[in-house]
Amino acid sequence: MLNILFLGDIYGKQGRKVIKEELPNLRKKLNIDFVVANGENMAGYRGITAQTIQEIRDAGVDVVTLGNHTWSNDGHKDVIGVNPRVLRPANYPPGCAGEGFHIYEHNGKRIAVLNIMGRIYMEGNLDCPFQLSRKLMKEYRLGHDYDALIVDIHAEANSEKQIISYIWDGRASLVVGTHTHTPTADARIYPKGTGFQTDAGMCGNYESSIGATYETALIPFEQKERFRFEPATGPATMCGVFVKLNEKGLCEHIEPIRVGGILKQTH
Repeated sequence: MLNILFLGDIYGKQGRKVIKEELPNLRKKLNIDFVVANGENMAGYRGITAQTIQEIRDAGVDVVTLGNHTWSNDGHKDVIGVNPRVLRPANYPPGCAGEGFHIYEHNGKRIAVLNIMGRIYMEGNLDCPFQLSRKLMKEYRLGHDYDALIVDIHAEANSEKQIISYIWDGRASLVVGTHTHTPTADARIYPKGTGFQTDAGMCGNYESSIGATYETALIPFEQKERFRFEPATGPATMCGVFVKLNEKGLCEHIEPIRVGGILKQTH
């Protein structure tokens, strides 16, 4: 039996702050064994630094996944390929720094984490996430090579996230979407035992435009000009997905997590 928590995109200082305030208590309350969080928006609103990674690691996050802002902050040079607890999307082309799949030893259990990125409406020279998934399915097996597998599919299109989750059914413990910063109401368990939610939401201030102040987010929509977003500074909500896994590494319970801030609370 394993209890796993996945946290959605951490947006800026307020996102890091709510994790530091809420995660330690939630880990105790739900007896959480392992925490994965998407951190591609942690530093300001784009990218990562060694300092921001250390902040949330100290708060109880075990592994950080990334996405389309992986390379947006020069701080990535001190982290990606250096810290094995930080993963970038596995379907970046060969030769990119770092890795997107890793198996972690944790309290006698082998917990694998896979970070992949969708290609619909997403920038970047990305390999096919479906072909990558099928390749990994042939090389590794749940219950044989690891005791649990968490898949972060960082994508814009809900349809792409849902198809990825479908092909992983029975082969992963949890597939969860990130990137759109809005928690979806479809947490469920697939027929073969894989937990899924289309988007985990974000850890950030929801009195905003996906984490940015309304004023700065409005400019590119109204004037079609590039503009630097400013993270909203109000109280943040920590959003994610909590699952309980059975002895086979499959999901037997799934529920959304919303703690703090202005959204309806779950705990």
